[in-house]
Amino acid sequence: MISTVLVANRGEIACRVFRTCRDLGISTVAVYSDADADALHVREADAAVRLPGATPAQTYLRGDLVVRAALAAGADAVHPGYGFLSENEEFARAVTAAGLVWIGPPPAAIEAMASKTRAKELMGVAPLAAADVTEADLPVLVKAAAGGGGRGMRVVRELQELEGELAAASAEALSAFGDGEVFVEPYVENGRHVEVQILADAHGTVWTLGTRDCSLQRRHQKVIEEAPAPGLPAALVDELYERSAAAAKAVGYTGAGTVEFLVADGPRALGSARSGGSPRAYFLEMNTRLQVEHPVTEAVYGVDLVALQLAVAEGTPLPPEPPAPRGHAIEARLYAEDPAAGWTPQTGRLHTFDVPAGPGLRVDTGYASGDTVGVHYDAMLAKVVAHAPTRAEAARTLARALERARLHGPVTNRDLLVASLRHPDFADPARLATGFYAAHLPALTEPPAGAAEAAVAAALAEAARGASRFGGGWRNVRSQDEVKTYGGHEVRYRPRRDGGYEVTSPPGIRAVTVTPEHVRLETAGVVRHFEVARHDGTVYVGPHRLAAAPRFPDPREQTAPGSLLAPMPGTVVRVADGLAAGDRVEAGQPLLWLEAMKMEHRVTAPASGTLTALHAAPGRQVEVGALLAVVSTDAQEEQSV
Repeated sequence: MISTVLVANRGEIACRVFRTCRDLGISTVAVYSDADADALHVREADAAVRLPGATPAQTYLRGDLVVRAALAAGADAVHPGYGFLSENEEFARAVTAAGLVWIGPPPAAIEAMASKTRAKELMGVAPLAAADVTEADLPVLVKAAAGGGGRGMRVVRELQELEGELAAASAEALSAFGDGEVFVEPYVENGRHVEVQILADAHGTVWTLGTRDCSLQRRHQKVIEEAPAPGLPAALVDELYERSAAAAKAVGYTGAGTVEFLVADGPRALGSARSGGSPRAYFLEMNTRLQVEHPVTEAVYGVDLVALQLAVAEGTPLPPEPPAPRGHAIEARLYAEDPAAGWTPQTGRLHTFDVPAGPGLRVDTGYASGDTVGVHYDAMLAKVVAHAPTRAEAARTLARALERARLHGPVTNRDLLVASLRHPDFADPARLATGFYAAHLPALTEPPAGAAEAAVAAALAEAARGASRFGGGWRNVRSQDEVKTYGGHEVRYRPRRDGGYEVTSPPGIRAVTVTPEHVRLETAGVVRHFEVARHDGTVYVGPHRLAAAPRFPDPREQTAPGSLLAPMPGTVVRVADGLAAGDRVEAGQPLLWLEAMKMEHRVTAPASGTLTALHAAPGRQVEVGALLAVVSTDAQEEQSV
């Protein structure tokens, strides 16, 4: 019997494993980097061991340090979570060699399936040789052989870009997983990403716990997942079950795992976009670990996959058949990122982090109010899951819960998630595809409705705050309107004799009650309530995040035309070969690469012109807004002549 589990991971997944361990009476041990010294997973564990350093390569990817931590803390088992060392067979061998229980599949099974190239060979699917790729093969996908989560992946549409993207993907994979091996496969524009959850014991029983659809992705990272995958023909589902179980049995698999497929039409594996014929499933990879999206399967099947992992590791046989599925579940990944600005990761303090949970709603997170989102790790804040009798009900419940969440801090993708769940192409399973965001991103990133009223609420709450601090603002002689601007919306108002406020613009809005934290407004006979909070110059009104326009702009914040500023804090990892001040550059040309949150982010020339300054060098740490380079555009050069 396992008594103490060390989780070789951080954040949300560590907290999630700890929760099950507590329910089972098992003690828990966390490991943490210097950047995570006060993280939620450290606070929730019974004991914690420091891994000196901040980057993954210094800490969570150091298997020797993790094993040493487990022994020092008296743990008798190690759970790898997902990512980091979860699919590293050498780490699994080191755990068992130290006399610890490995809560995962046998190292040989990990070795057979964790490398996507070897897994494809086992399943009879051969990757493309990079040297043999021709124009006829395009577009292709460069993909990391180890790990997942979209790291180490690049779509190549031009043959001359292949070599550079191979290098970039390899560097990113090495940083994230400690393995820089990459491979090439044909790329599908609009297939469906469908996977099967498996669970196997050491006695020959293999469960297939339904399908999941993970088609809504950005940068090859999943955003919204659901179970079961909707709209698939029964014969295709049976085929997916058979192939998944066969893959598990072929490598002597035990524990939880996932077999992933691309469902698309077309005669060749991973071929061109769907063309209206019968769907076919093509093997992508097998993940020899728990998946981020496992909660939707747990909700539908009424199981705890972590508890089952622990039971299998203890040698307990599974029942012959899994439980029957019930209802539909949808999960949304809440990220600190700005979808409207190229999905740029965001950092900073989470002043308020409150997502509704309760019957039919589950929140898995590694953060709490007051925590800080840093630059070293993934930008996911939480997974929010809704379970309901039908898919439509689950989508409605999840969208409303996200809409009601209080998220005061870094920009998040919350509005995008709500708009996605309510989009007609999401409602229709026949239109689900991995190209969803490529097709609909502009519409999905429009500000939520009601921004003008939210700006009025922000302005009046601020006026009430000032009045409570400095006394009332009403004057016997009528003065001109007070004017404030929030989120680009100008608001004009006047204090009234009774202590209230008269809104003069936008027209048609009446202030019913106003306090510094709560405002009630009436528009066209409808009264709405607004909760208002202010942190660091940003005002939060319900789902609206409004920046107040300063009365006197700081001249220090003005930058020269053509300045390229760091979109996030991070490290300059590469500068384009031979690039130097004075060079001619073309619009969209990659100039340098920043690494933040385990991902590489390309900084490109905003327009054609001359690179007049370059302030970036590999290894340089930069803060958000740091000047990286200056491009003098052709138009600017003509004006200066």
